Amino acid sequence: MSKLRSPQSHSPTESHSESTPVLNMNPSQTQLEAASPPLDPATRARGRLLAITSHPAGMTFWQVYTEHLPTLLLVTLGASEFQIGLQGAFLPGLQVLQLPTLRAIARVRKRTILLLGQVAALIAALPLLFLDPLLSLEQAGVRLIVLASFALVAAGLNVGNTVWFPMLRSYVESDRIGRFFGTIRSSWHLALMIYFVAAQQWLSYNPGDFAPLFAAAWLCGVLRLALIARMPERSERTRAKIRVREAFARVRKDSKLQRYLIGITLCASIRASTLPFVIVMMRREIGFDDSQIMLTTLAYYGGGLASLYLWGRIADRIGSAPVFRVTALGMAGLLLLLTGIDSNSPENLALLLFFFFAFAALTAGFGLADTQVLFQLSPPEAPARTLVISGVITNGVRALAPIAVGIFLDQTLGATENRLGVYHGFFLTMAMLQSLSFLPLRGFTRGSNRESIETGPL
Repeated sequence: MSKLRSPQSHSPTESHSESTPVLNMNPSQTQLEAASPPLDPATRARGRLLAITSHPAGMTFWQVYTEHLPTLLLVTLGASEFQIGLQGAFLPGLQVLQLPTLRAIARVRKRTILLLGQVAALIAALPLLFLDPLLSLEQAGVRLIVLASFALVAAGLNVGNTVWFPMLRSYVESDRIGRFFGTIRSSWHLALMIYFVAAQQWLSYNPGDFAPLFAAAWLCGVLRLALIARMPERSERTRAKIRVREAFARVRKDSKLQRYLIGITLCASIRASTLPFVIVMMRREIGFDDSQIMLTTLAYYGGGLASLYLWGRIADRIGSAPVFRVTALGMAGLLLLLTGIDSNSPENLALLLFFFFAFAALTAGFGLADTQVLFQLSPPEAPARTLVISGVITNGVRALAPIAVGIFLDQTLGATENRLGVYHGFFLTMAMLQSLSFLPLRGFTRGSNRESIETGPL
């Protein structure tokens, strides 16, 4: 995700044999014989169906507890820019938990890990269902409880998500990756649009009352448990050790993989450190109310819904590099648009709705191209190693970005009266960086991706 993007990882195995399930420089014959066979077509179809039907409920829970609503709640509770940035860092930063979880894949069923992670996240989310009694406490204490809950939810989601993409990899053919993810992501964007229509109406009549919104999303998380309990998997349980250090060593040696990680990390870091502070600027500096901000959230998921399936077909047809270029430059242009927002007016609200809609549409395209490259470079017999390592690297850096921005804004805003000017300068800087993010990704053309499938992972 996203959340919008979504979590992804990337790093090579050492053998190009289709039966090699482990990251091992010199795999033994025993290890070569340990790979499980591919899923049959009927089982793959059942896996795709369960993934698509479970994802709207799962991503409603995920997004509500990690994206825009936590930012709005923290602003209402008087959180500092640093605390808001810290909350934005929980989900990417705690992806480091996927490293020990990755080792468990050799011994534990993927579906078991997926279910345990979801249960842990649901338990961690319980304090958010009781916000009303919590608000009787001292406000600083409430913020700490809320931040701790968000952090533990992110931890549980990351543990479960270690196996989500590897499970999906066993369901999807390489030439239909874009269309599959266009479909699955469209489904949960539609679900979130329905959710945020209701949330916007609720907050317009009940300003500041967030507990029922978190409760509804929590029930969606419970529903996901029932839907994922029967998902099939291609086992990666072997007697061979998963040597994480060898994967990191390969990243240092492979220039193509490094270019991929640089481009994806830069774009993800800009997005993670920009969007929360657009909401902060709207609420604190310009004076939009909660229901108006919910409209921008609705526009954001509407942009993804309107474009995802189309982006999937485009990426399958022309390859990833053109999509990276168009979407990165488009997002840079949209960030420049924010430098002209200076008052609470119907015209500026309309511009902000356009910004969120269009930014989400372009983010959807960039994310689908990213997933396409990642899946095509992941060996289908043992994808977890490739997927997890890349996500840990990308999101480890991405987690630092909102924290750094929060610290910068805390210091800068406290030293000036032109607070809105600080935000405008920040968005201008992010636009300039965004315009460069596609440069390392220019080599991932359609022909290059096909060659990677034929010769094995990077």
